Amino acid sequence: MNNRGMNERIQKLRKQSVGIDPRLYMERANLVTDAYLKYEGSVSIPELRALSFKHFLENKTISINDGELIVGEKGNGPQEAPTFPELCCHTLEDMKIMDERELIGFKVKKEDFKLQEEKIIPYWEKRSIRNKIIDSMTEEWKRCYETGIFTEFMEQRGPGHTVGSTAIYENGFNDYIARIDEKIKTLDFLNDKEALEKRDQLKAMRISCEAIIILGKRYADLALEMAERESDKVRKEELLQIAHNCSVVPKNKPTSYWQAIQMYWFVHLGVTTELNPWDAFSPGRLDQHLYPFYKNDLREGNLDDERALELLESLWIKFNNQPAPPKVGVTLKESSTYTDFANINTGGVTADGHDGVNEVSYLILECMDEMKLLQPSSNVQISRKTPQAFLKKACDISREGWGQPAFYNTEAIIQELLNAGKTIEDARLGGSSGCVETGAFGSEAYILTGYFNLPKILELTLNNGYDKVSNQQLGLELGYAEDFKSYEELFAAYEKQVNYFVNIKLEGSNII
Repeated sequence: MNNRGMNERIQKLRKQSVGIDPRLYMERANLVTDAYLKYEGSVSIPELRALSFKHFLENKTISINDGELIVGEKGNGPQEAPTFPELCCHTLEDMKIMDERELIGFKVKKEDFKLQEEKIIPYWEKRSIRNKIIDSMTEEWKRCYETGIFTEFMEQRGPGHTVGSTAIYENGFNDYIARIDEKIKTLDFLNDKEALEKRDQLKAMRISCEAIIILGKRYADLALEMAERESDKVRKEELLQIAHNCSVVPKNKPTSYWQAIQMYWFVHLGVTTELNPWDAFSPGRLDQHLYPFYKNDLREGNLDDERALELLESLWIKFNNQPAPPKVGVTLKESSTYTDFANINTGGVTADGHDGVNEVSYLILECMDEMKLLQPSSNVQISRKTPQAFLKKACDISREGWGQPAFYNTEAIIQELLNAGKTIEDARLGGSSGCVETGAFGSEAYILTGYFNLPKILELTLNNGYDKVSNQQLGLELGYAEDFKSYEELFAAYEKQVNYFVNIKLEGSNII
């Protein structure tokens, strides 16, 4: 690999990240199943999910790789993809296909097949959300789904595109616990019929906060142990700083640039291991979030641009270390990729409408240019106020031809979000996520319900609603191509077919 300006540490970590074959990580499925076996039936559904999350973070194997500055993986190392049996319980045939397929494969250990067969499938086969969704659908819905009229994201994933906001950096999880405790005290069990459900949800939130704090402490303890054994003076100091960072965040709010990046990464791991939001959890306006920490550390002499860039590149490697969870069936056909579609928005405007480009924005451009990784997906928001120097730098990178950054019109994003009812401040701080949609970071769940295949419906319209691929009648019987005397007649028939299939899709979405 050519030296693109990365230092030796980053080159080594990047080589490791891109050189490992993705593999299935079954520890999560095993630990989550243990938690459900222990708690199911004794606590509310929200608490059950939170307790399983806590059990996993308390007991998962953790490690700090040689040279790492930002710590934490969804698995135990780079390119390990956890499974989420509570969402989608893979069959043994699914796992065999994952292990053997040439493209988008995941290596599966022999003992993992045994674990899936003897423990995971017996517990989750009838409990998984995917099975419950499919079992609840009409025969019409199932035929449309299986033949590609539409897909359904929620049968193998959870929401999570736009979780990230400035709140990540302004509060520690201890602060959230205090707020939750105060909220529970104010619940009115006499007059509010939803008070019990609210308490269950708040208690689950509290448990989840405790869980992420525990994970941080475990990494702090591990870094301290490694520092005590480390003979290299420079690495020893780095490990001590990592230990300090992880003792501060996520328990408390970050106080430095390094801690702010680590704080985000802990939150990212929490969101993407509690459930499975592939297509994907994006950090929002990362340059604006990090800038106050960057500026303060620079002023106090605790940071220079070289270290600031190195920490960003360390984060980029962490993104690339996480392959999207393995998909099966129709969902695999529609999204056959390792990419998790975390999308970095750089530039744009601030909440008060001023130019959002800052020094960290340029560092992010430099980072993406040096790293040249598919993950995270990187884009620049270009507004009327964007400096020409920033636009030119982004264009110079784009001319290299490796696909990043993407370019998006800030004014168009703002208008789209305003049309959706967002406030002007949320719209200005919104951006693109996934592959690609707009959303308001930190203020909505952002649930996608799948793709709707309009060309397929046109094909059916031309064939009297008959599908020649699956050899069955799917749509309305409105005539063949030769029966339509004008484009107007064809379009009228097409509209009727679209409405027919939209209604089937929406009925299913309402059930979900």
